[in-house]
Amino acid sequence: MLSIKQYSYISPKHACSLPPKAKIACAEGVDLLNLYRSLGLDYPKFFKMDVLSKLGILAAELLLAGEERGEAEAMEDRSIACFNRSASLDADIAYAKTIQPQDFYPSPSLFVYTLPSIVTGEIAIRHRLRGETSFYVTREWDAEFVVETVRQIFAVGASRSVVAAWLECEEDRFEAFMMLVGDDGDGLKFSTDIANSLITDLRLH
Repeated sequence: MLSIKQYSYISPKHACSLPPKAKIACAEGVDLLNLYRSLGLDYPKFFKMDVLSKLGILAAELLLAGEERGEAEAMEDRSIACFNRSASLDADIAYAKTIQPQDFYPSPSLFVYTLPSIVTGEIAIRHRLRGETSFYVTREWDAEFVVETVRQIFAVGASRSVVAAWLECEEDRFEAFMMLVGDDGDGLKFSTDIANSLITDLRLH
């Protein structure tokens, strides 16, 4: 039976599950850069990323921080499936501003992030995950679609766990809801009702 082994959540209002130092830093609201620093991360590439990738990296950091793996140990059987409604629109807008007629200097560093799937690659690289990576754009959070998509990944037979995430950002609004789904039945039942209940409770926090 598939189960939710753990989950993380980030929005401008709050984040979970945070270590004590990060809780103090985010007590009055969540800023992604401040959250990064409060977690004590040393990942310089973070500063070059678009907001969507920063959001995914931080959510994955909170989700997977408790795992005990060797520094060079990769996970061949862990996949990633991300979902949102605006694709890479935030990065697209920033890139478009660099190619206005009066100031035509297209930015290669911004162009890199004009595909939403870049965030799945960033998470895979950071956490050495070598399973399937995919990104889906939907009109809104759709727990039924998320659950069915993750079940299909397991059905192929190459994955023993999946990082499934709703990652949405538009200007200063952002939300990350990330779950680690396993096939050993240890945790909350992975179902449409449970996924909906979790994100609803977290949004109301």
